Amino acid sequence: MNVRHLAGIPEMAKKLFGLRGVPEDEAEDVRQLLSRHGIDYYETSAGNWGISMPAIWLDDEHQYDQARKLIDDYQEERSVRMRREYEQRKSTGQYETLADRIRQAPLTFVFYIAIIIFLLYLFIGPFVSIGQ
Repeated sequence: MNVRHLAGIPEMAKKLFGLRGVPEDEAEDVRQLLSRHGIDYYETSAGNWGISMPAIWLDDEHQYDQARKLIDDYQEERSVRMRREYEQRKSTGQYETLADRIRQAPLTFVFYIAIIIFLLYLFIGPFVSIGQ
């Protein structure tokens, strides 16, 4: 299995799976899925400044259809599993709502609201005073 981390993208490579905003457990599952099925891939990172394209790329674009099907099936299964876990947590009262978080730390909530109001005043205040 040839897994490489590269900064550049070869000419014949084909992007298979974007990694920006993807949870690490999902990215790891995709890596393992591709490795289990003998699909050669490499990975690019977001780079030092986070402006490059983090993704999983295929070396052999002839494997694209097989890899895409594997990932699509995995994501469908993951979606169903996540929804089921969410509904289970919600029905047992384990799911934390915004109201729960406010009740746990009301002073923190008030502090954040005060900061937001202050920032809005700083940014909008000059425009309101110009109009008067």
